[in-house]
Formats: sequence, structure tokens, C-alpha cells
Amino acid sequence: MSKFNKLLSEKTTLLADGATGTNLFNMGMEAGEAPELWNVDAPENIEKLYQFAVDSGSDLFLTNSFGGNASRMKLHNAQDRVYELNFAAAKLGRKVADASGREIIVAGSVGPTGEIMGAVGTLSHEDASDMFYEQAVALMEGGCDLLWLETISAPEEYLAAADAFARADAPWAGTMSFDTAGRTMMGLKPADLVQLIKGIENKPLAFGANCGVGAADLLRTISGFADARKELDLDIPIISKGNAGIPKYVEGAIVYDGTPELMGNYAIMARNLGASIIGGCCGTMPEHLVAMRKSLDTIPAGPRPSFEDIEAALGGFSSKTDGTGEAAPARRNRRRG
Repeated sequence: MSKFNKLLSEKTTLLADGATGTNLFNMGMEAGEAPELWNVDAPENIEKLYQFAVDSGSDLFLTNSFGGNASRMKLHNAQDRVYELNFAAAKLGRKVADASGREIIVAGSVGPTGEIMGAVGTLSHEDASDMFYEQAVALMEGGCDLLWLETISAPEEYLAAADAFARADAPWAGTMSFDTAGRTMMGLKPADLVQLIKGIENKPLAFGANCGVGAADLLRTISGFADARKELDLDIPIISKGNAGIPKYVEGAIVYDGTPELMGNYAIMARNLGASIIGGCCGTMPEHLVAMRKSLDTIPAGPRPSFEDIEAALGGFSSKTDGTGEAAPARRNRRRG
């Protein structure tokens, strides 16, 4: 049994971490700067980022390596530093986790390559797999407990990563981002991801969704996962990492309107929909995580919420369709929280 599965079996629900970019911007990172460079240039800030999650009660946090593949690092003339930067991200994470005094999972974040695959793309399966493999080896040798594929939109990229992680002999989890009327940018529905995973030989330890539009929309996606998982008899835990509300442009900066109370409600609804690993994505700050931890620890499990329940607690959906063909309630102009 992996360390991840062992902790999940003991606690049944794990609290993941929050935002990486939002927190680093608050520490002074400039727009267009590669966060991964801070693993070497400003390691004290990355340790602080990880410590935010630990101090807020997270059971799991992601490393600062989302864009650490050769394709993305090439944009910063750092494609020859992939191993160095990913290894550093993992090593810093291991240091913080081991000093916490409790069991903390260090998950090596692996984001998309930023290139297009498939018939209309220029990136082959083999090249994508090699990029993911290079990153995977560095993260695991740096001390990660598992790899964490996130914000993927294309099935080809998900499969290339699965192959790379198998070559690296690394356990992994994988999420996609459903941000276009309940589908990924490449048109996948929640049920399509479940079907995709059903056919993967090197299956993830957990799967789910991250980022997207807002907390309400993401829960609609989790609902689709739960239904498809039951229909296909797939016994794999679900991950829910939603944004802290909706982004707004305020005084020259992007801010998210989700309050700690809203995210506390979101965490409970995610659990009642069937998610076992619950965290936040863009805009999710330590105060949001504290509220989510408190809610998960103090509020007992309840019935599965309806779309109307989600809308009433978290605000209206961004689109009428949920990506499965089922219509959501008509969007309201106001948002709670």
C-alpha cells in the first residue's frame, strides 16, 4: 500500500493544499516570471508556501513544479534545468513535511506541456512522455511520495503522462480542468475522463478536477464523476480542487471573491458528492484552508447535494449545461458569499 493510500484509508478524507500562484504573487513574484526558478533563487519563499498548507491543516501539498517540464521551461531559457528545478521543489517539500511532526503527503505537481497533441498538434506521444518522464524522475528522487498531474485538458496528454509515470515506477494522481460549459478545453466531459481511466493500465491512485471556473461549477463536475464511476464500477478516489470563487479585476490585480465560509461549505458539499481528496486551486489562501479543515472536522457527512443546493450555497453556475447533458438551474445574477 502506498503512503498516500495508507493515509487515505486512515482518515477517509484528505485535505489538500490551496493556490500556488496566488500565494507567490503575494510574496512578490512578477507576472511572467517562472515560479519554478524560485525553487533555487528564493527557496525560503517556497518553504513558506508549503508551510502555509501544513499550518492550515492540509494532509497533502503540491510542489512548486507545475510548469517544470522542458517545453514550458524553454520559454525562460531554462529547458536544461528541468532536473535541477524539480528536484529542488521536491527536496524543499520533503524538508517541510518531515519537520511537521505528522504524516504529510508531498505530491509532485506536473502540469501540461503547453503544446497541442493529437492529429492537429505538433507534439508526439513519445516526446510528451519523455518530457513527463524527465520531470517525474527528478520529483521522485527529490523526495515526493507520488506525482500529481493537474490542469490537463486533452486525453492524449493524460495518457502520455500515465506512460511516463509507469516508466518512472511512480505512483500518481491526475486531474483535468473542466472550464468550458462543463467540459475541458478539448471537449471532454466528466464521464469521458472516467472512461479514459478505465482503459489505462497504469491507473492513477486518484482522479478528479481542479481549477475551472468556480467552486459551484467544479462540484457539478464532481457529481458527474461520481455517477460515471458508479456506472463503470471504477473504485478510485475522487479529487476536488476548486477555485476560491470567481476571479475579478480589482485595482490592477486579480482577486477571487470566495470567502473562507464559502470554501468551508464547498468542502462539505464536495465530500457529500463523493470526493475523498479536497483542496483549493486559484485564489485559495491559508484562511480558506483553515475554514475547510474546520468544516471537514466538525460537520458530519450528509446527503448528496442537488444542483439547487450547490447554487444556493455557492452561487450560480457559469453555464446552463453541466457537461453531461443535464441542465443546471438558470443562472442568477447574485452570488452568495
